[in-house]
Amino acid sequence: MEFPFDVDALLPERITVLDQHLRPPARRPGTTTPARVDLQQQIMTIVDELGKASAKAQHLPAPITSASRMQSNRHVMYILKDTSARMAGKGAIVGFLKVGYKKLFVLDDREAHNEVEPLCILDFYIHESLQRHGHGRELFQYMLQKERVEPHQLAIDRPSQKLLKFLNKHYSLETTVPQVNNFVIFEGFFAHQHPPARKLPPKRAEGDIKPYSSSDREFLKVAVEPPWPLNRAPRRATPPAHPPPRSSSLGNSPERGPLRPFVPEQELLRSLRLCPPHPTARLLLATDPGGSPAQRRRTSSLPRSDESRY
Repeated sequence: MEFPFDVDALLPERITVLDQHLRPPARRPGTTTPARVDLQQQIMTIVDELGKASAKAQHLPAPITSASRMQSNRHVMYILKDTSARMAGKGAIVGFLKVGYKKLFVLDDREAHNEVEPLCILDFYIHESLQRHGHGRELFQYMLQKERVEPHQLAIDRPSQKLLKFLNKHYSLETTVPQVNNFVIFEGFFAHQHPPARKLPPKRAEGDIKPYSSSDREFLKVAVEPPWPLNRAPRRATPPAHPPPRSSSLGNSPERGPLRPFVPEQELLRSLRLCPPHPTARLLLATDPGGSPAQRRRTSSLPRSDESRY
């Protein structure tokens, strides 16, 4: 890929490494450039044109590599220059490889979720006229040495069939671990991965318990005393020597003993002639001084007409 400016002077090395700053590399001694030329703008032009060519080759709706994306992400771009090709002595670009670390949730062989942050292959492109000349392997191998990583430790973002065949041919990466996202990992990816320890949530203070928490469920297991009068113990056969004092508090219910019927004495005695004796009447007659046999005789001597008034 050729450009209208001097690529050979802009990128002195065969493989140039760019980060998010897109700063031009150090120039060779003795190389002069007019001061008005913006070298960083030329770097940005190269990155944009390479991204467009890669998207077109992969049939993508929009480029995934651009100067603005490089500046907003911590990605690294390896650019391979063709030193043999000359267009009026300006040089040309063979291709590029973009990598970056990403935090991913991937599945292992047991379909367990793992949170990892591997080095990912984000974009890879070699010009169509220079493919199958060993340029891709040269660029890929340089990246592995620079990043100090093994091929099976990489995660590839939406790899094309050409890239999968490339990895299988040069690095024997064939068996993949199925994932639910767009990234592809190969067998051996978890060989050097240490699973993170499972973190338990911090224990909350007792006064900071939310509704329907586990502490509430433990509280419900404790027997709660039912309200009055269900919480009263069975009354003993013999009454206590000193009955408890009657409470004057509005919030507490007083102790209540068995109720005594408030029935007029005369009316109760008259009803005894009409119905069988009741145990309550016997109790009243036994405790009331007016219930003597003489009183009962005087009561029975009343005329019938007086009884109708009651």
